[in-house]
Amino acid sequence: MKVSVLIPLFNEENTIIKILEKINLEQNKQKELSFEIIVINDGSVDNSKKLLENNTHLYDHLISYDKNQGKGFALREGIKKISGEICLIQDADLEYLPEDNYNKLLKPFQNNKADVVYGSRFKGEGSMRVLFFWHMVANKLITLFSNFFSNLNFTDVETGYKLFRTDILKKIELKENSFSFEIEVTQKIAKIKPKIMIFEVGVSYFGRTYSEGKKITFKDALTAFVCIVRYGLFK
Repeated sequence: MKVSVLIPLFNEENTIIKILEKINLEQNKQKELSFEIIVINDGSVDNSKKLLENNTHLYDHLISYDKNQGKGFALREGIKKISGEICLIQDADLEYLPEDNYNKLLKPFQNNKADVVYGSRFKGEGSMRVLFFWHMVANKLITLFSNFFSNLNFTDVETGYKLFRTDILKKIELKENSFSFEIEVTQKIAKIKPKIMIFEVGVSYFGRTYSEGKKITFKDALTAFVCIVRYGLFK
């Protein structure tokens, strides 16, 4: 089975090479799998692009543009390139570690004929760094509100780990440019007919503080609620 790993990137000079090295190490362990690594440089203004250009052996494709467009835009650009049977979205920081999570995330595809797999930070099956109470509350409220419209029982719709069968993902018309991708794709997979097989597995998560580079804000949370209504009520 071939897995296309999509890595949207914006100003992660301290972590991008480390995460690519970890993915390559994981590929060496997963003998029954082959990985296609696609990095989308979303207008980084730090040293990220130069580091990537000096380490081309660590990835298969690099998409790069000058202006920051947002995670959703970057993923749409990356989806155009994927050739694997499974698409795995991997953040460019070190909040989600391949060595802790890839086995768990890929098993439902190998053993249960999954169509979609989400990696939940709240299922209690992995280590989680203790950080912000109100971030946790916001995540759970967003997930509850999303579930109300989708009639799915997710525990974590804002997770950075989302995996899809490529043939399904390429049929979804995605429009959101920002972090609202998370909500849009969740509401749209809920509307696929006939129903697809969706799984959720617990993952390890080592969240960052804002001083360490965390980018999502309160504004993104408000936008998420708006998008839930938009895509939950309308096609």
